[in-house]
Amino acid sequence: MNEAILRTRALSRHFGGLAAVSDVSLACEMGQVHAVIGPNGAGKSTLINVLSGDLPASAGQVLFDGRDITRLAAERISQLGIARSYQKTNLFLPFTAFENCRLAAQSRLSSSMHFVRPALGREDINAAAQRSLAQAGLAGRGDVIVCALSHGEQRQVEIAMALATRPRVLLLDEPLAGMGAEESSRIVELLRELARDHAILLVEHDMDAVFAVANTLTVMVNGRVLESGSPAQIRASRAVQEAYLGVDGA
Repeated sequence: MNEAILRTRALSRHFGGLAAVSDVSLACEMGQVHAVIGPNGAGKSTLINVLSGDLPASAGQVLFDGRDITRLAAERISQLGIARSYQKTNLFLPFTAFENCRLAAQSRLSSSMHFVRPALGREDINAAAQRSLAQAGLAGRGDVIVCALSHGEQRQVEIAMALATRPRVLLLDEPLAGMGAEESSRIVELLRELARDHAILLVEHDMDAVFAVANTLTVMVNGRVLESGSPAQIRASRAVQEAYLGVDGA
């Protein structure tokens, strides 16, 4: 087993008296898809928000490549190599797919003074944007205005933007939401490809997709980990069946 690149230890996030995430410990390895599943309100998106730095942890630790990043700001976490997507697409709709990715790639420039140079003159940034589009399965679609793309393609643009920042870890929050069967199948294949060179933490409600792509599943209920294991172990778990997968406990 590989050493985990991203790990949480007893991670918690409270909102007043509500424990949205409570004492969660999990690990993500390079080359693996770790899916987090559970009913609405289980704390899955809050977990991603804490891992990405969008929300501070109330307790516990987040470790990235052995380094404690629990208290780092979101932009610093992103710069270290953790990228994320959101439940709702977070794109510049009037821009082309390429322009969205170019903006993401520009975030990796070392100096803030690069804004005085024309963006189109940066061949390295342009190449990074084109490369991320190709990785996300959008080669040849870069010149299309994002608002003219299908919902599934917009999701791919968001993943391409994450890839343009050169991450090692991808935090993907419901990337298949609102998709039909054909688009979902395309994203599942994309996730398989991306997992070869990344660690992926996937939050998703599409159980067919989850069991098709995940190496490890963690089931959350009421902010806590109910069970974690292989897809086969989770399928066979009576506790999971009763709490989430809809099997009567009688």
